[in-house]
Amino acid sequence: MTNRVYNFSGGPAMLPIPVMETVQKEFLDFHGLGASIVEISHRLPVFIDIIETTKSLFRELTGLPNNYKVLFMHGGAQMQFSAVPLNLMSMKSHKGSYFITGRWGTLAENEARKYGNTEILIDGKEFEYRQIPQYDTSSLDQGSSYAHMTTNNTLYGTRWKQFPDTGNVTLVADATSDILSREMDYSQFGIVYAGLQKNLGTSGTGLVVVREDLLGHALPETPKLLDYALFDEHNSLPNTINVFAVYVMCLVLEWVKEQGGVPEMEKLAEKKSSLLYEILDNSELYSSVAHPKHRSTMNVTFHFPQEELRQKFLTESDNEGFFGLMGHAMVGGARASIYNAMPLEGVDALAQFMIEFERKNG
Repeated sequence: MTNRVYNFSGGPAMLPIPVMETVQKEFLDFHGLGASIVEISHRLPVFIDIIETTKSLFRELTGLPNNYKVLFMHGGAQMQFSAVPLNLMSMKSHKGSYFITGRWGTLAENEARKYGNTEILIDGKEFEYRQIPQYDTSSLDQGSSYAHMTTNNTLYGTRWKQFPDTGNVTLVADATSDILSREMDYSQFGIVYAGLQKNLGTSGTGLVVVREDLLGHALPETPKLLDYALFDEHNSLPNTINVFAVYVMCLVLEWVKEQGGVPEMEKLAEKKSSLLYEILDNSELYSSVAHPKHRSTMNVTFHFPQEELRQKFLTESDNEGFFGLMGHAMVGGARASIYNAMPLEGVDALAQFMIEFERKNG
């Protein structure tokens, strides 16, 4: 364990140490089968138990209403950029409405154009995506098939603190980067989806939470493996699932429960992010990217006055065991991603490093 670094990468993110220790312990011989979890059939009863336990834990942690289905689908979150319009466009006007607050919303809207009409409700581009524009939801066309939003924006470090009321229009949320980091009323949404690689486990698989009345409306051209109804009918097993990803997610959910659940994750997220924002707000070296009213508790983004200082910061921080602090290429600067598995001591250590770096270079 002495060689472990603090992983501040935007994703894949660090996993809880107890989760990785369990994976390590069980990897060669899973539950006495004499085979690894990555070798067993997805049809075996032992894996069906894992799927059911994972769904049950997610429902327990989120208070998910009974009329919502929990699906595991291929391709992570970006596959849902196609799956959402393919499954929902036919329900009303063949039009999807999009709240664009960063790169992922832009990509989702671009993909939806292939399957129907789209409209952009807001676009934070005029603010360089440093804040979330205000929007009067009373002007939303109630004939839209759905309205899509990204709850947290990893590149720019912003988030929606209150979700828009879209009336009779189905609200869809990409919650990849802040799922389980704060309490949410899932009944406000028709669909919530997330890639697993930030707060739920490993990459390659997507969690899709869908209200049951939204099943069965897929466009005729919808590929088999993007049809929500088919995945529900086959318990997420229309073909071979990523067994390992679901197994790790199950362990992560057990860990979240042991920590006190989502309320404790939310308190910890506020505490961790506040440590870093306090430094940014009192610094003459670092400058925060996100507007204070819209700051993320998962991704803290900041800039430097000169590129050479940024490079020096990234080199020295990496040497000190702070991994993955480079900002996204579209934003620059630095980014500390502090997802659920990042311990408070890791953020505190980074905070002390930042203070010392400014003392030496400010």
